[in-house]
Amino acid sequence: MTATATQRAQLFRLPDLGEGLTEAEILAWRVEVGDTVEIDQIVVEVETAKAAVEVPIPYEGTVLTLHCEAGTVLDVGAPLISIAAGSVEDAVVEDAVADEAAVYDAVTDEAAADDRYREEERAGSGNVLIGYGTGHAPATRRRNRVKARATAPQPEPAAASAPQSPDSIKPPRVISPVVRKLARDNGSDLHRLQPSGPGGVIRRADVAAAIDQAQQPAAVPVAASPVIVEGIERIPLRGMRRAVAEKLTRSRSEIPDATTWVDVDATELLNTKAALQAAFPDRPVGLLALLARICVAGLERFPDLNASVDTARGEILRYRHVNLGFAAQTERGLVVPVIHGAHRLTTARLHAEAARLTALARAGQIPPAALTGGTFTLNNYGVFGVDGSTPIINHPEAAILGIGRIIDKPWVVAGQLAVRKVTQLSLTFDHRVCDGGVAGGFLRYIADRVESPATLLADL
Repeated sequence: MTATATQRAQLFRLPDLGEGLTEAEILAWRVEVGDTVEIDQIVVEVETAKAAVEVPIPYEGTVLTLHCEAGTVLDVGAPLISIAAGSVEDAVVEDAVADEAAVYDAVTDEAAADDRYREEERAGSGNVLIGYGTGHAPATRRRNRVKARATAPQPEPAAASAPQSPDSIKPPRVISPVVRKLARDNGSDLHRLQPSGPGGVIRRADVAAAIDQAQQPAAVPVAASPVIVEGIERIPLRGMRRAVAEKLTRSRSEIPDATTWVDVDATELLNTKAALQAAFPDRPVGLLALLARICVAGLERFPDLNASVDTARGEILRYRHVNLGFAAQTERGLVVPVIHGAHRLTTARLHAEAARLTALARAGQIPPAALTGGTFTLNNYGVFGVDGSTPIINHPEAAILGIGRIIDKPWVVAGQLAVRKVTQLSLTFDHRVCDGGVAGGFLRYIADRVESPATLLADL
């Protein structure tokens, strides 16, 4: 192997995808072994806890190796794809060197690697979607170390019958802090796990297998073939689905929430929507945009609900800006796009921004930044044909407003019974940031503006 050959392949690792993300699932490869790629060409689509992301590559050449299959969950920094700058024959040796270097880095300095990953989790990385990995030593230096290690004399293996003292038992080799946390949260003993990674590194799949085995019912000692329980489908919580589950669980466990609701006559709100569409056919305004405008006005009058709680410091963070999240149903599940700076937008622009973000979310192309930073969430679950709900707060926000379906109901107007368009509003709020008086005042304000939208002009 010549020095030129060892420089002809590049190992591309799963890049830092930003927003504090530490892993991603491979959805689909856009290239195959033997394909020619260019710099910044999309080579793979991955799904993170925030959204589906298309990953470009910073190298050009021929695809040498795809290091994982679709459906694999990888930690940031894990080998993703190898690219040969020259011929495939020249790069085969190089790819082996790169893999061996990765193994060497994993097993020779586990503690340093773990600290490095933890620092990156705290500080974030500047190499967002650049692909050089985060915190990795230069490849040339690693290869030199691997060569030196390969040529060094190896010690004779100890006799199989020799007992091991406690001091001689090697600690488990774990690189990713995600794996450590998964094991710790589920009570898995890393010393008892069988590693499947290169060089004896314990991978996420090893911990997951141990957790799954621990949850299985004890086997019945009968002289028959193993019993297979039918009718049970195991669906892994991954990507956005797992992120939603974790956020809602955290909301329920952390936030002392309470819910209050009221039925309102939305007839005039629908009339206002129709009037705006007739007056400005080139600038559509939907019901969600009108409700968003009312919510923004309500939050400016009741800022206690436009907040979050810093539990570590024991402080309430009250925001002067309104980043309005709204629930959107997609094929990948429920997501909450965020209209940043909603307090600065007109009603027509609120509609346009909501439509744009919804289209991106349903296409699986919404950027992670558009799913974070919300200060209040609006949830129109009436589109599912239900009247009411007790919505769960979108952690770490302090409140969420839910709107049920609008249907014809008997309603008293000026002392007379009439048929009106009625809906139910539900407000779930964090009781740490305000009491029922503030929450009730906000909800009543919203209800009054829904029933008489013209009164909103006084606050604009």
